[in-house]
Amino acid sequence: MKPNLLIVDDDEAIRSQLRWALADDYNVYSAGDRLLTLELWRQHRFPVVLLDLGLPPRPADPDEGLATLTALLELDRNVKVIIVSGQGEKGNALRAVAEGAYDFLTKPVELEELRVILRRAFYLADLERELRQLHALYGGEGFEGLIGDCPGMQAVFHTIRRVAPSDAPVLILGESGTGKEVVARAIHRRSPRREGPFIPINCGAIPENLLESELFGHERGAFTGAHVQRKGRIEMAEGGTLFLDELGELPLPLQVKLLRYLQEQTIERVGGRETIPVNARVIAATNVDLRKAMEAGRFREDLYYRVAVVTIQLPPLRERGDDVVLLARTFLRRFAAEVKRTPAPQFTSAALRAIQRHDWPGNVRELENRVRRAVIMAEGRAITPEDLELADPGAAPPPLRTLREIRDAAERTAILNALQRNQWRIAPTAQELDISRPTLYELMERLGIQKPTSSS
Repeated sequence: MKPNLLIVDDDEAIRSQLRWALADDYNVYSAGDRLLTLELWRQHRFPVVLLDLGLPPRPADPDEGLATLTALLELDRNVKVIIVSGQGEKGNALRAVAEGAYDFLTKPVELEELRVILRRAFYLADLERELRQLHALYGGEGFEGLIGDCPGMQAVFHTIRRVAPSDAPVLILGESGTGKEVVARAIHRRSPRREGPFIPINCGAIPENLLESELFGHERGAFTGAHVQRKGRIEMAEGGTLFLDELGELPLPLQVKLLRYLQEQTIERVGGRETIPVNARVIAATNVDLRKAMEAGRFREDLYYRVAVVTIQLPPLRERGDDVVLLARTFLRRFAAEVKRTPAPQFTSAALRAIQRHDWPGNVRELENRVRRAVIMAEGRAITPEDLELADPGAAPPPLRTLREIRDAAERTAILNALQRNQWRIAPTAQELDISRPTLYELMERLGIQKPTSSS
């Protein structure tokens, strides 16, 4: 396949000439201003960009072109930007290179010289990409247990490095299965609190009548069954980090108590009157849109601004490009070692195609579970799409012969997607599908839907 190349120039004639001259070697895209340049880059993630310095609204000076260079490098520090400009003064050349440009050419461009520079730029970009992937694959499980080469994950790694040394509260956003707890643990390990405890609690997995005691602890005799005094998760996190997973599920009364702790750094146990100081950093995570929850009155605005001092957005796996293959091979190597399969199995080309084309509604957790199962169940050295329980994209799907089969297939897909979005919790899934919980259980049994085994 030909690599993608982006040409940015305010002159349509020059864009057309370069497109015609380079079309045999590259898939050529073009833009005439900064806005379209960044929009196209987000869609195609070009490894190499040809950039004119003179862009609207001020084509007579280099400022807009240099601003576009800076914006591209902020999106991806590894992109190779070759400046092509009629403004060939030494000062502009030095300034562009100092700000991260790969090379600098003046107009009119010698086509053969441009071809050579492009070949070198693409070759270097490919080498760097392969090096990053190899490092992630074999270099100790990537960055603090997080594996990813795409710009979205590189931005996550950058934010972790910046925020970890501070005590600022962090809010991690992302779909279920994207690795929010792994990010929280990475922040903790890179923080001054690394020697202290990391205490997680899933606010959506504990019944509401028990959650207050789990968070804040209770005194002996505070309620029926409270035979001894017990510390809560907040108190247990003293000197370390408290991780509040699925914060969006926290009931409003407990949101008030959590806000008070964040403001005063003190708690009171259930049934107690003693004020207890607790020094713990709070990291929260959710797959709920908290802004919509605030509009609906389900989440307090003041609490949101307390926990969201720094926000980290995790991209879903379907938007991470080649990361899905990198992750699949990492899991394959890890699980083959766990079950002592030697020689280790390998993915067939059909399995890799199926991995790349699957939407992964359950994100990294779903991929991990499928690869774990395939390592256990595959009989030979080759792991096929069937071992992963994925359809082979090269094979024709079996025909659905009856209306009942078509309806069952559609219902099964809809229910599976809703369950994965809601972390396999029955009540919110039934609410989303607008059916009762008994009906959901009946449908799951009839359609053969079972909750996958969880993994750490």
